[in-house]
Amino acid sequence: MRSLTRRRSSALALALATTLVVAGCSQKEAGDTGDDSTGSSVDASDLTIVPAVQIDATGAEVEAGEAMDPADPAGDGSAACGEVSIAMAGALTGPNAALGQNILYGAQVALDKHNEANADCQVELKPFDTEGDPQKATQVAPQIVGDASILGLLGPAFSGETNATGSIFNQAGLLTLTASATNPDLTTNGWDTFFRGLANDAIQGPAVAKYLVDTLGYEKVCVVADNSDYGIGLAEQINAGLGDAADSSCAADVKTGDKDFAATVQIINGAEADAVFYAGYYAEAAPFVQQLRDGGVEIPFVSADGVNDPQFVSQAGSSSEGAVLSCPCGPAPEEFAAEYEESAGQAAGVYSTEGYDLMTIMLKGIDSGVTDRAGLVDFVSSYDGTGLARSYKWDATGELESALIWMYKVE
Repeated sequence: MRSLTRRRSSALALALATTLVVAGCSQKEAGDTGDDSTGSSVDASDLTIVPAVQIDATGAEVEAGEAMDPADPAGDGSAACGEVSIAMAGALTGPNAALGQNILYGAQVALDKHNEANADCQVELKPFDTEGDPQKATQVAPQIVGDASILGLLGPAFSGETNATGSIFNQAGLLTLTASATNPDLTTNGWDTFFRGLANDAIQGPAVAKYLVDTLGYEKVCVVADNSDYGIGLAEQINAGLGDAADSSCAADVKTGDKDFAATVQIINGAEADAVFYAGYYAEAAPFVQQLRDGGVEIPFVSADGVNDPQFVSQAGSSSEGAVLSCPCGPAPEEFAAEYEESAGQAAGVYSTEGYDLMTIMLKGIDSGVTDRAGLVDFVSSYDGTGLARSYKWDATGELESALIWMYKVE
């Protein structure tokens, strides 16, 4: 545990091609979220990812209420600031690009509100495409810390790239506020500048496992994990939470980038399990669930935030119907969903609400008079406020003091 004292230490998305720097509760509708390059796509226009129930760390249902007075990025319109910017880093191209784009577009909604209302404080949002690849992220990170105008970073988006670059951002004293990296080990690295804007997998995994066992009544679950930091960490947490319900005889490991899951399908087909849980991302989950169904495996398909995106439905088609998808991310409230769709030209997806909330918090810091990186770290470390998705207040490790999980279903 780090001490709090030690911690102190317009238009972009749509103009991505010229700005990207690469080393080179609403329903989420399928079929129109950008990259559609992986997997075969069938007509899934009638399927959507629908929020079903909110659960706590024990898997018990928690009544979801409306957020009261969420922070407004516009403020009172009197802010004044110099030429400052906020960076966003994550997968903006590649097989899992939708996950990063959702964050970027959510942040853009907040930024547009702010800049429209505050003529004397025009903040720029600078996107950096990592493709979700840790190696590429390490090439991008020096460019971010070398830009003196950048006071804070929204991201990185994936756990692997966050783990690979966290020390770089920490050494630069740059606020690293992730909307989506959920590997629990990220807050054990001693980074003073890292904050997580949603529950980690040490909360998500056991909560979902308890929900599967205690509420849905599953007695035998096959856990399949990819080899990413996210997939490995999530599978560990799910297995621990499932206890005896995790059937090791049908557990399987796959690799990111895999497209042929015939061997895994065969193992699960003979297991007579109640469900299969997939720990990984939608790029692999889509062909996997298709091959499960084609192989005659009709048991429920369950996964988490890495799969909870309209692209999963779009790419898996009718095979995605009935899938149960958890997420520590909150569904988009109706008004925000409309604003997002008007701005981004597509429906809000997983992490869009967090992108909006975390961008809003950083803008409020700038509006309060923060002019340097250390000041923004201090501002966030003592922040206590409400957003669209939840309340935000962090402990000394950079984790939220209170975080819940949402269960969604493809219908």
